[in-house]
Amino acid sequence: MNYKVKTVYGKTNQNKIAVSVPGSKSITARALLLAAVAEGTSTLFNAQFSDDCQTFLNCLKDLGIPAEVHGTTVKITGCGGKLGKKEGRINVGSAGTAARFLPAFLAFQSGKYYLDCSAQMKTRPVAPLISALKSLGAKFTFHGEENCYPFTIEGTSTPASEVTVDITKSSQFLSALLISAACSGKPLKIRPCGSHGLDYVNMTLDMMWSFGITVEEDDGYTINGKYTAKKYDIEPDISAACYFYAANKILGTNITVNGVLPHSMQGDIKFIKLLESFDGGKVDMHEFSDQALTLAAIAPYLKEPTEMCNVAHIRRQECDRISAMVYNLTAMGVKCDEREDGVKIYPSQPKPALIKTFGDHRVAMAFALTGLRADGIEIENAEVCSKTFKNYFDVLTSAISSLTE
Repeated sequence: MNYKVKTVYGKTNQNKIAVSVPGSKSITARALLLAAVAEGTSTLFNAQFSDDCQTFLNCLKDLGIPAEVHGTTVKITGCGGKLGKKEGRINVGSAGTAARFLPAFLAFQSGKYYLDCSAQMKTRPVAPLISALKSLGAKFTFHGEENCYPFTIEGTSTPASEVTVDITKSSQFLSALLISAACSGKPLKIRPCGSHGLDYVNMTLDMMWSFGITVEEDDGYTINGKYTAKKYDIEPDISAACYFYAANKILGTNITVNGVLPHSMQGDIKFIKLLESFDGGKVDMHEFSDQALTLAAIAPYLKEPTEMCNVAHIRRQECDRISAMVYNLTAMGVKCDEREDGVKIYPSQPKPALIKTFGDHRVAMAFALTGLRADGIEIENAEVCSKTFKNYFDVLTSAISSLTE
């Protein structure tokens, strides 16, 4: 379906309204795996079950992990680090977190497991993680290209005591190893190499602590011990909340998101803080790169040109997000300069255009913001937002209606 954005600039009232967004995708995925590895039954509250997290849970069920879902509450009975099921087949679809976290988990299991994915996921990087898992003792049989999905993984019951992982392309490789290292049954030291923002790794470490493991940090990370089941509250998804704070920036409205606190463990809270004073200029988006598209969508309305840098890695996400920005901004008549690691966007009034989403949920959600202040913006295939925020356009429409009544 296509979504025609309603232009509301200059028509809004000053009412303060609050909206709700799903639980954090990143926290939900980590909590699902932590609960699956723990001993006992955990209860997770405010879990997100859009496409990615539902896929993650389905994979855990296919591996023999018992789980019950009641609305946004899920109960998971963990395996204590060792699966009873010694063989299986799972499909991670387009869920990037599942595609990185589950191979690490299975590398420590005494069994053989076949993993498949969507065509889109086959193009996303996983080789550095596979290399690390091989060095631990896991064996891989590839059913297509080397070091890519699909593959069969045969885990090891006697993993090495140290492993090095290159996180240049994704910090998820490190988070994956950190969570599942508890399955090794002995102390395991993980040494990261390469450069990447560590906000999501710090989130992982905080959550591991909540489930009972303290990680020793020196020239790497040493993990020892077991997780215990617990009741765990999942924060609202700050990535989803950012769209509404970005709308405030260009409309002068007062939308807040329920449950968003300034001390959130999610790195995208930095984007919300940036919006308080940012009106153009150069900004390093590396630590909150999921919001690069959001900033691109509102950049035409800022006072000065906006230059985003240090986000070359977003070219390898659901789509080449830098190219997607440039394509859609150009379609709207907005001048921009594409760089290898970012883009420079010049202030101007966007013209009517059909936004091409490239199958990427963040392209759809971000460029809807542009249309709030420009006539004739239409989002193609708006349903792609179901990957992380199924009812995004319903929430956006309701919020705008409340501000224009």
